[in-house]
Amino acid sequence: MAIREDEVTGSRPRVRMMVLETDEPSRETKKLRGSFSEILHKHFADAGEAHDPPLGIETDRRFVVTDQGGKIPKYEEFESCHALLITGSMYDAHGDNPWILELLDLLKRLWVHHPKMHFSGVCFGHQILCRLLGAEIRRCPSGDWELGHSKVFLNNVGQKLFRTEDDYVHLHQMHQDYVVAPGPSVETADGLLEEGTKVEVWGYSDHTAVQGVYIRGRLFTTQAHLAFDEGMVKRQIQMRVESGGIKDEEEADKAAETGGLEHDGTLVAKAILRFFHDEDEDIE
Repeated sequence: MAIREDEVTGSRPRVRMMVLETDEPSRETKKLRGSFSEILHKHFADAGEAHDPPLGIETDRRFVVTDQGGKIPKYEEFESCHALLITGSMYDAHGDNPWILELLDLLKRLWVHHPKMHFSGVCFGHQILCRLLGAEIRRCPSGDWELGHSKVFLNNVGQKLFRTEDDYVHLHQMHQDYVVAPGPSVETADGLLEEGTKVEVWGYSDHTAVQGVYIRGRLFTTQAHLAFDEGMVKRQIQMRVESGGIKDEEEADKAAETGGLEHDGTLVAKAILRFFHDEDEDIE
């Protein structure tokens, strides 16, 4: 399915983005806002409108969880794709589910044979891309979750990416697994990164040392969710509680109460869109 925002924005420059959906939102969220790819499309379309000059966004989607009727796309389906974004998921990015291993094989092939493709990922997507490059993904030893409205501290690279002088941003979190510091590197990537490639961690939180990874022209990931609103935060937390994933209901309730707080998801969407559009030449 392709969502063509450019049909209503004329001949403006556009980014072709493929979203690989690795989960589905709650039933109510899907009814109100659509699938994760539709939610992200709207978020990036708004970011494109705010871009100077405005950028169009054309979004294609594939639901890839074969356990739930999805299908891993073929390599050939990415020929006209500028950018790839992988969504969050209830699954473990360190798991060996057949569809996860098949997805890793596809990502490796795309990374090697599409050197101009831009890769991004949110939460699970962030973790699976770091796993592709050899980083370790682990469940929090204490079992704690990073939930709800959270402060993410920015280093110099993060400030440049988000075009801010602030020392931190606020974003919504929903994860128990994390990328083990220091994250991926040339040494861990098993030949996928050339010698001298700069791999940057752009931010951290009190809970998670690797909140996002950046490689100029290739990779921009975020552990936090950029397109969650108050309703989504509350419903996604409730889903995790009902499934038994989140066991501390008091913690869950406190996190849900933060769902309506102002966050910087739009700032992140604008930064990723600029990255997709090759506007990150001065980031280092």
